[in-house]
Amino acid sequence: MADAFSSNSETVIQRVVDVTVKTNTPLEKLEELYQIKKTCDFISERQFEKVALQFPDELLVDSVAVAAEIERNCNVKSFVLGDTSYGSCCVDEVAAEHVGADCIVHYGSACLSPSKRLPLMYVFERRPVDLEKCTSAFRELYPDMHSHIIILYDVNYVHAINDLQTLLSPEYPNLVISELVVEGEQCYSHGRIKRQHDTCLSERGDNQVIRQFGRQFSLKSGLSIKDYSMFYVGQEGATLRNFMMTWNRCSFCSFDPITMIGRTESISINRALMKRYYAIERAKDANVVGILVGTLGVADYLTVIQQLKETISRAGKKSYMFAMGKLNVPKLANFLEIDIFVLIACPENSLLDSSEFYKPVVTPFEMEVACNKKREWSEEYVTDFRQLLPGGQSHVPLADQQEEGDETDMSLITGALRSQNLLISEPAESSCGSSVVLRNQMLTVANTNSAASFLAERSWRGLEQKLGETPVVKAVKGRRGIAIAYEEEGTSS
Repeated sequence: MADAFSSNSETVIQRVVDVTVKTNTPLEKLEELYQIKKTCDFISERQFEKVALQFPDELLVDSVAVAAEIERNCNVKSFVLGDTSYGSCCVDEVAAEHVGADCIVHYGSACLSPSKRLPLMYVFERRPVDLEKCTSAFRELYPDMHSHIIILYDVNYVHAINDLQTLLSPEYPNLVISELVVEGEQCYSHGRIKRQHDTCLSERGDNQVIRQFGRQFSLKSGLSIKDYSMFYVGQEGATLRNFMMTWNRCSFCSFDPITMIGRTESISINRALMKRYYAIERAKDANVVGILVGTLGVADYLTVIQQLKETISRAGKKSYMFAMGKLNVPKLANFLEIDIFVLIACPENSLLDSSEFYKPVVTPFEMEVACNKKREWSEEYVTDFRQLLPGGQSHVPLADQQEEGDETDMSLITGALRSQNLLISEPAESSCGSSVVLRNQMLTVANTNSAASFLAERSWRGLEQKLGETPVVKAVKGRRGIAIAYEEEGTSS
């Protein structure tokens, strides 16, 4: 069995190791929890020879046993992908391509962001749900049986949704059950999930169909999503937070299958939105922006990076791109010259709490609000960057350069005046001297400092090669042994 971790070393990626099969799950239950037979059918029908199995950290303990069963039943070579470069909810196509895999099987929680490079199969955990307590909590939270309610859920509870619908639909005629939908011809899964092209033929009537975050549901004619309440089955976390920020005009209730407690979500969405608006004001004040690449698997991530570069440049700011895998405070602290960072990631990983970071981390939507004069802050909040691209439902084109004047407003943070656009033109030769100072229409000196100027002012700038300055000397034999006692050193008395 081969192991494949996020490393650039071919020797590590292709290394074959002997391991002892250790598992928290009894072998007789592996089939039920990991859908091994259906996975083998998926592999055999398409005649794949190399399979990448991607596990989140909490399921790695079962990975060796699952890989062994798949190899035994399918006669294929499997690679276990661990320590993913970014969030484990995203498909790590880059690591799979490193080992030459023909397909990917993704286990556990998933954000269902579209991936287009390799054939993909999702296998969700079958986490238990006490349906009796779930329905009881639902009835207590929604005593009005004519309420318009949409049921959302974590993907690991999809196996229980049919039974939940059977119990609640007779009592609640206006109940809407969301479905899991994946994009692309190469995405497959078991259970209650469809490919997007399969749903187009079933759309009938005037009902509005909402398709977002890998979920799909229909609204009754004449109603908008504001007229519905949301009931979420799952634990508090990134998925629920993403739903609440996006559909922030809807009331939310949830049922946690682990604690078996239903509750009305009391988080102040207005307060959360104001915190995000504060980050937008920081983005408006920023001169140097760092674009953090937080995914290499979500479709169209290169397109949104290019769009962000143009948007930031048109706003008179400088941008630098960083690819550093999973983010933490020490990593970003190395770049104090950056005023603010914008994170390109899947919707569930975009809403990063940057309170511990030295500089704020915003989403592409927030950066667009700060830099695109045509986009205004409203009740809409976008976490999926693909919606900001041309053709997306939240795309707002940049203003024509002829329309862009140098507007000045006041910062709500510092109270200082700031210019949103710098009018920089090619300097003409002057007989008075060669020094050129860039100015905007307010006759204030434009800030054109780049990160390189900050680096030049540092007392320590990293390792310097000093090419041509170091004399060339012949190689000499170095010391032998260990630091505590080199061989050429005599023993002390």
